[in-house]
Amino acid sequence: MLKLLSKTKELFIMVILLIVSVCLIIIVLMQSSNAQDAANLVSGGGGGDLFANKKERGGELVISRATLVLGTAFFLICVYLSF
Repeated sequence: MLKLLSKTKELFIMVILLIVSVCLIIIVLMQSSNAQDAANLVSGGGGGDLFANKKERGGELVISRATLVLGTAFFLICVYLSF
């Protein structure tokens, strides 16, 4: 019985990890402004504003914080599953 409970718990955590992973991918893909600046910097498109001090506001702030939270959750779940 205890072994079955342990397998169920591990399966539940792996499903949570899958959901966090998909959400993290979607959120990272939604961050277009910083990605565009980085692409211009690499390609030489004159986007030297990448490392400028910008104030995030509104939706950009929400996406940035969601990325931080999901990334941290992903890391902690992976560490938990490794032990």
